[in-house]
Formats: sequence, C-alpha cells, structure tokens
Amino acid sequence: MKTHIVTGVALGAVLVFSPAASAAPTPDLSGAVYAGLGNQLTRYANGEWSTLAQVGATPQFAASPDGTKAAWVTEDGDLRVREGDRTTTLASGLQGGTPCLTPVWSADSSRVAYPAQGDVIMAAKADGSAAPQELGASPGVCHLAWSADGRYLAGYNTQGDGLYRLDAKTGQSIPAKGVKYINHVQSLSPDGSKAVVSFPESPQTLGDGTWPASFKPVVLDIATGKKQRPAVKGKQIGAFYLPDGRLVVRTAGTRGQSGTGNPAHNSLVVLDKAGQPVERIAEPSKARRQALLQVLS
Repeated sequence: MKTHIVTGVALGAVLVFSPAASAAPTPDLSGAVYAGLGNQLTRYANGEWSTLAQVGATPQFAASPDGTKAAWVTEDGDLRVREGDRTTTLASGLQGGTPCLTPVWSADSSRVAYPAQGDVIMAAKADGSAAPQELGASPGVCHLAWSADGRYLAGYNTQGDGLYRLDAKTGQSIPAKGVKYINHVQSLSPDGSKAVVSFPESPQTLGDGTWPASFKPVVLDIATGKKQRPAVKGKQIGAFYLPDGRLVVRTAGTRGQSGTGNPAHNSLVVLDKAGQPVERIAEPSKARRQALLQVLS
C-alpha cells in the first residue's frame, strides 16, 4: 500500500479532497479509544463519540484493539468486561485499588490478560466461555502490554525500577536492559522486541501508577537496552504500536491563530516500518486532555 502525508485531516471523519488530491487514499486510521474524567472509556470513530464503559473510581482499565470492549478491575478485585450492554465477570479475588495493575487485551480482542496473585499473569476469554489459564510468572505486572503475535507480555515491577518481558510460550520472564526507573509501558512491537515506555526524571517522580493522560515516549529495545525517541517534530505526548509494526506518535496541539476561535487539538503521526512519517491526522479537540488507550486501524 502506498502511503502519503495527510495534514489537517480529522480522525474518523468523512474525508473530502480537492480535485488535485482526489486520487490520494484515505488515512488508514479509523478512530481511537480514550479515557477521560471519571475513568469513562469512549470511542471516537466516523466523527461520533460512543461510551464503552464507566469503570468507576479505580483506574485499572484497558480497551480492546477493535474498540468495542472494555476491561477493568473493580475496587473489590473483580475483573469485568463490557461489550455493548453486556457485562461479564471473568475473575475475582484480584488486587483492586492499585492503579498500575491494569489488564491488557490480545491483538484480536478475544482474550484479556491480567495480574493475579503474586507475580502470576493469567489470561481469560473475553466472553467468559472458558476457565482462565496461567501464562507464567513475572515481576513485570504493571501496565501490561501484549505483543501482536501473542507470544510476549511486558510490564514494569511495582518498585518502578525494572521492565520485564514474559514469554507466554515458555513461561519464562527476562528483565529488559537499560532500565533504571520506569513508570509506564504503553505497547509492544508486534514481535515483542521493543516497547514504548516512559522514564521518569527521578525516583521521586515515579507517580502512583495511574494511566497517564500524556507522557514522553521512548522506544526501548528490550534485549540491548537501546533507547530511541521517535523522529517526529513537535511536543510528543504518547506513542503506540499498530499490529502491523507501524508506530503512531501523539503530538500536543496548539490553538489556532489569535482571534480565530479554533480549538486546540492533538495529532496522530503515523510512521512506517522504516520510521518515516507518512500520515498526520488530527484528533478531535475533545480528546486533547484525555488518555489514549487504542488507535483503531
């Protein structure tokens, strides 16, 4: 597929091209899922907002990659999934009230993985049709990310001084190199070799593990510890791997010229597998201060 730079295009909106641009393809991104005030998870697509779930006071939540489901852990330790009007409890007896212990969805939106007792990581079918299965044990249970190939899960430990990757095929966990302090894992590359993470400036700025509305993204090679900033201009406030290996970088918006009344909005910049920007798409202004949970493609 040939790609191109798209500027000033609204995410999920109906696109209208000038005659000179009429042959250009529409952007590949179809929408996004956000977390806003009160831990309300909402989807924006086709120019419209819809609510996935209102998960309550504890911010232990995740949105499915297809943008149709939400998973969260209640204060009482129940893992719940909501799809449409149906809510299913997948597990009980988990540790509620701990913001960093978030569940995570498989790339096909069919399963949810979550921290259980101790360092054990479990996975369950989202429809509750089968008993949960153990994937392995790992100290990395905070802000779990799951590679698109289904093999690896990664998260940071509760002390915030290590990132660990669990191999769901072998059940073995390894520490990532180059991590001194860490306070967020956003996503894994499709093969699980790299992670989009956030490093705090000092141990005093680790925070409480709440899912961030924005962060400075770093791409970390788990085996070598090599760190890279995405090659995108502007203030970067997030990044997210798509299942096909492209990286989407979120940049902060600025308000329109004085007196125009144009609202501020953030942008999503799509990088190809070589790390080159190929699309820039405007988020809705309403999402400016919300946390980005999923990018829909």
